[in-house]
Order: sequence, then structure tokens, then C-alpha cells
Amino acid sequence: MRQKEFDLNLLTVLDALIAERNVTRAGRHLSRSQPAISNALRRLRSILNDDLLVRGPNGMLLTPRAEVLREPLREIAKLVEERILQEASFDPARATGVYRLSMPDRLTLAVVPPLMERLARMAPAMDLHVMTADRRQAIELLEQDQVDVALGWFDDKPRILNSEFLADEELYCIYRTGHPIARSKRKVGVKTILSYPHLIVSATGGRSAIFDGFLERYNLTRHAHVSVSNYTVVPHLLRHSDMIAVLTKHAARVFEQSFGLTRRRVPPEFGRVSTNMVWHARSDRDSKQAWLRDQIKTVYNSL
Repeated sequence: MRQKEFDLNLLTVLDALIAERNVTRAGRHLSRSQPAISNALRRLRSILNDDLLVRGPNGMLLTPRAEVLREPLREIAKLVEERILQEASFDPARATGVYRLSMPDRLTLAVVPPLMERLARMAPAMDLHVMTADRRQAIELLEQDQVDVALGWFDDKPRILNSEFLADEELYCIYRTGHPIARSKRKVGVKTILSYPHLIVSATGGRSAIFDGFLERYNLTRHAHVSVSNYTVVPHLLRHSDMIAVLTKHAARVFEQSFGLTRRRVPPEFGRVSTNMVWHARSDRDSKQAWLRDQIKTVYNSL
């Protein structure tokens, strides 16, 4: 008989027959009827061209061929149990490979450094690949299996993607030390914020961002004096001008702590930005991916 026609279920029956040396007990072990086991034994004898079990003075005896098959069958059963039926365990300390993330630039600033510190400590052989993407691009990357996890603001997503809410972030305006707006000791209103030229960061390359959508609700606009697609030049431009940038809380905190800029909260009625973690359903039960998602949640909760 050709290999592709072999019924792999027969290996389970043969393993039970060799272990029990009795058709009735083998059937009981497999929760099958005695006729079904007898029929399987006939098929095995025909396929392997060997009797496998023969009658002896005190019951059934194994033929030399069956004795030879005993250990390989045990190894096959163990392999199926450990590699197929049981979920593979994940040991971050011994894991290798690349974790692929997608997120907007505003989150890269705050999330990647502490996440990389955790990976270096807990999964030192794992590498990290981060791609900057807006909402539309992030969904495409997940669908095409180019990233494992995407972070960001997703107002709509396909059903094949799973998600978990991480947090809401308030908006902050940031500006240079000594900026005219800093002279005000009172709460700064949106009209004051809009009275200055703005530096806009838009991953799509446009001249508007999240804040502009909130302003539209109140029929307000701002003067987009300079617009850029990433945060690289933001500290330099703000330190040497009277421009203001409106960013989410964590990005603004990074610029305040790392570049000496000043931040002040935008009036809360002008918006909060939700951040979600999104992944494809195909990796929902993958222990390696689940561990990464746990680390991201831990990092985000610590911000």
C-alpha cells in the first residue's frame, strides 16, 4: 500500500494492541468496540505483512516485528502529544526571532525605549522591528502578516483583527522655555493656543492631525505654519521659534523630559485620544505573541 493511503489512526490502535496485548483491553483503552479493533488489526497485518500478535500459552504474544515497532510508536505518540496536542510553551529567556510592531511616531517615542529594556532583560535574543504607520497602513500590515502587533487609534477595524484598549491620552501643547504663552499664570484657553503658529506632525504627510478634528467640532481652525511627517525635527523647530505643537500626553512628556520643552494641557473638551493594541486573529493563541502583548500592556501601564 502506498504511504499516502495509510490510515494514521491505525498507529494509535497498534500502539494500544502492543501495550495491552489484548483486543478487548485495547478497545477499552481507546473507547472503541472489539469488532472495530479486530478489523483494525486485520488491516495492520495486511499492510505490514506480519501477524503482529499471535496466541501463546498465557495470552497474546508480540511478533519480532511488533517488538521492533514498540519504541518508535511510543516516540510518535509522545511527539504528537508534545508538539501537536499540547500548546507549545514559550520561554522568553531562550526565544529567538524578531518581534514586529507598528505604531504612530507619537507612541514610538514613549513605548519603544521601555519595551526594549524589558526585552533586553527578559528575552535578550529577541530582536525588535518597529514600523511607523497610520491607522490605515497598520491594518494593512496586520492583514498582510508584516507586523505582529499594531498600536494606535483605531476607530474601525476588520473582524479578523482582535484588539485591547490600553488607555486614553489627553492632549498637551508644547513650546520652548520662555515662550510668550508661558507668561500666563492662569489656565490657558484654546483661543490663546490658537493665536500662535502651529507645528503639525502628520504621519500621512498632510497638514492636519488629531487636534484639527476636535477643533472642527467647534468650528475652529489653527494656523499650520510648518507641517512634518515625523518627530525628528520637532525639538529644534520649537526651541527656535514661537510655534506650538499639540501632541498626546506621552509624546509631550518625552519632549519635556528629554529636550527641555514645556508642556501645558489643552482644555479637556478638545479631545482625548484612545490607544488600542491590535493583532490578527491567527496569532491570538500563539504563546510567543501573547507574551509580547503582555509586555506591551505592562509598559503602557507604567507610562
